[in-house]
Amino acid sequence: MKRFDIFGTLKKDMDVIEKELYLSVEGDSPELTETSLHLLRAGGKRLRPVFVLMGGKFGDYDIDKLKHVAVPLEMIHSASLVHDDVIDDADTRRGKPTVKAKWDNRIAMYTGDYIYGKALELTTHLKQPEIHQILAKAMVEMSIGEMEQIRDFFNTDQDVRRYLLRIRRKTSLLIAVSCQLGALAADADRRVANSLYRFGYNVGMAFQIQDDLLDLCGTEKQIGKPPGSDMRQGNITLPVIFALEDSKRREPLLQELDRIHTLNGQCDVTDAVKLVTSSDGISRSEALADRYIRKALDALDTLPDIKTKKQLRDIANFITKRSY
Repeated sequence: MKRFDIFGTLKKDMDVIEKELYLSVEGDSPELTETSLHLLRAGGKRLRPVFVLMGGKFGDYDIDKLKHVAVPLEMIHSASLVHDDVIDDADTRRGKPTVKAKWDNRIAMYTGDYIYGKALELTTHLKQPEIHQILAKAMVEMSIGEMEQIRDFFNTDQDVRRYLLRIRRKTSLLIAVSCQLGALAADADRRVANSLYRFGYNVGMAFQIQDDLLDLCGTEKQIGKPPGSDMRQGNITLPVIFALEDSKRREPLLQELDRIHTLNGQCDVTDAVKLVTSSDGISRSEALADRYIRKALDALDTLPDIKTKKQLRDIANFITKRSY
């Protein structure tokens, strides 16, 4: 399944979004333009712009208006990835060198800041104050989520609730507001926008849990980075939290995580990955992701019966089955 199979119906408008993304980072600094383009050209699922456009289908659809929501949201997401790569000391993303690896940490941090600034510049085309308020609040929450993740590196005492709050801030909220803001920008009914927010929120939670599962169960070719990268960086994800609740695996897994921490992640993590993948942490994480998908599908029930509703249902069902 390529790009969720819905690019057939949105391909023309997504081509507009892609072109606008590249144009949006052009500026007076050739180096910042180059580093920003390097990041954007690495690709990605463009999930957030897709949800903006699909949200817009429930109102007065106008690509020239919606692009001023879709492009900034993708840029905000991309900027957060540049900063993530510095924090995680990641050399590759989607199988290609990160900005941090190709240049250096300082250039990467300024690139992220530059993209954030360009994103905010684009939103000045939008005249609805509520859209600006929602977007600003989401960015604040994302920053808090990033800080929480750093604080919890190698924290093996964290519980499921703490993990869920973190991914809500880091991932789910931006997907939720992508769905919501697409509808609001298209002047859709407020109840429709709220239902789309609930859909996006639950899809976002499932999406991140699946990402964390892929980090342990996927191949380097599938995920564009070595398996176990999260543990190598100290990011204790849901499958690991569940595995630590297994009395037979807790002590050996704690020892492995302590070894990884001591060696600053510069070591083989195969044994740690095996301890988690052989536990019920995988199946329990999959079950929770499925619960969020069911909630997302429930949120769709209140939406008008248009073609886009079925496409959103298809995306939700795809999330927990994807391999990239």
